[in-house]
Amino acid sequence: MARNVGLSLIVAVALGVLPAGGTPAAAPASFPIATDARLAGDAGQTRFVVDLSKSIEMRAFTLADPYRVVIDLPQVTFQLPPKAGEHGRGLVKAFRYGLVMPGGSRIVLDTAGPVRVERAFVLDATEGLPARLVLDLAAVDRATFLRAAAIDNRLPRESQRRTERDGVASPGDPRPLVVVDPGHGGIDSGTRAASGELEKAIVLDFGLMLRDKLEQTGKYRVVMTRTDDRFIPLADRVRLARSREAALFISIHCDALARRDGGAEGATVYTLSEHASDAEAARLAEAENKADAISGVDLSAEPDDIADILIDLAQRETKNYSGQFARTLVGELKSAARLHKHPLKSAGFRVLTAPDVPSVLLELGYVSNRADLKLMTSEAWRAKTTESIVAAVNAFFHPRLAAPAETAAGGAN
Repeated sequence: MARNVGLSLIVAVALGVLPAGGTPAAAPASFPIATDARLAGDAGQTRFVVDLSKSIEMRAFTLADPYRVVIDLPQVTFQLPPKAGEHGRGLVKAFRYGLVMPGGSRIVLDTAGPVRVERAFVLDATEGLPARLVLDLAAVDRATFLRAAAIDNRLPRESQRRTERDGVASPGDPRPLVVVDPGHGGIDSGTRAASGELEKAIVLDFGLMLRDKLEQTGKYRVVMTRTDDRFIPLADRVRLARSREAALFISIHCDALARRDGGAEGATVYTLSEHASDAEAARLAEAENKADAISGVDLSAEPDDIADILIDLAQRETKNYSGQFARTLVGELKSAARLHKHPLKSAGFRVLTAPDVPSVLLELGYVSNRADLKLMTSEAWRAKTTESIVAAVNAFFHPRLAAPAETAAGGAN
């Protein structure tokens, strides 16, 4: 094959290092601290205020469908009261916050309708009062909202610039590149257990262990989409894996079901399909595909080549390799983890849309199931399960890795 398509297993990529010549990251102790946040006003005008340990720069802009206001900040340590942002007031239904990249944080306000940012500023600390971020919103009609959003969205996002800068293939190492993609991160927490455990933390711990075990074999290069609590847009994960010519992409998640939806347990392996294999697969794909909206990324601004990618997914070879690895993975997981009653499924996950990289999405289990949650937070279970994934990766690549050696041995006789 011209591009060794069969060697692609994507575990979505976001480098955890600075580019050459970059500035070292600041120490956490030097980051501004957000200590409180509050809303005031009504359905016509609403003010949002955040107390800060020191003055910072900020940029606010709006996005549609759903209506949101995004506030981009330098990296901030959030020490807000418990459940901050869960309840809104006036024009704001709720808000969330978190890290979106090294050196950058974000607050996203979900609004009840179209709004205009009338004022956005930061007050310096004075006379015993903390520094304060202030955002004034006013209700507007949709046409006015869209005109303002169109102007804001012409400005390039830092995440796009960083991906363009970092997404360069590393020459000289012939080993297959495996991308490990811990889902969610930063402002996007993913699912939450009733006892408070967050999907983004569970899958990061699992992904880091999987990376270490793959590297210990000496057979693969491994790149992670994130190595800490940061947000990576779905398209950037796909784009980076493709630019590195990844041999395999493994995206790691865990699920949750509302109590009214009944019980479910065990791990599930998903491949890409335009038509979901069942209603549960369709629900999960829809939920996971909302990650960019949760973080404030404007999906309507994606380049046209995304449409081309969806068309290219008809490439039978890549889809066959994805299915082959998925079946191998399910077979290996049987000895290490509890499996869902239907462990092999398919749905339209955006993160699996690279046309030339075999890709799977692994749901480790359900945080809404106590037994699953106990396993997923167990070091012993993670160790056993990551070893089974390594065995699946070895089995997937073995025919291709062994061929050159066998050919050389045959020629020596």
